[in-house]
Amino acid sequence: MSTEVEPHPVDLAVAVTDADHAQGAREAPVTLVEYGDYECPWCGRAFPLIKRLQSELGDRLRVVFRNFPLNSVHPHASVAAQAAEAAAAQGKFWEMHDVIYEHQDDLTPPDLVHYALRIGVEVYQFQADLAAERYARRVQSDYDGGVKSGVKGTPTIFINGRRYTGELEYDQMMAAVQGALGAARTSPKLSS
Repeated sequence: MSTEVEPHPVDLAVAVTDADHAQGAREAPVTLVEYGDYECPWCGRAFPLIKRLQSELGDRLRVVFRNFPLNSVHPHASVAAQAAEAAAAQGKFWEMHDVIYEHQDDLTPPDLVHYALRIGVEVYQFQADLAAERYARRVQSDYDGGVKSGVKGTPTIFINGRRYTGELEYDQMMAAVQGALGAARTSPKLSS
């Protein structure tokens, strides 16, 4: 992952909504949005770092995941994203998200079916959804939103709507989140 500065938007162009896959309190002072690719080794490296941030920060951090499969370099990324979306339709997005990242070197359709069985997804519906590419449009919508936000590679992370440009390293990521927490504490509350 390159941290060079290049001309691109630094703000998240597509606001977080209830349609997003989110973990953590909606009212959390910090929201981390990741545009990720399930087959990307850098995303695999970010996965435990983000989990650790969640564990350390608890209800002060909300994590959102959006699909950004890089199909030209990762042949299984799109089907893995669709598998996560098919699991989401059965209330198991995060379980599938996690198991895919834990086994990101094994993402063939039979592997994905095995993971679906492991997490308790109704497998016949899951297989039908994958075969029909029922969630391809959702994956493409996430991807298009990433493009609007200047995403070119994965993982691309936004913290409270601003692009994170530091290293994929726990202390730097925690410092960025802590900075956003400090900013959230000092900013005036807007009334709705």
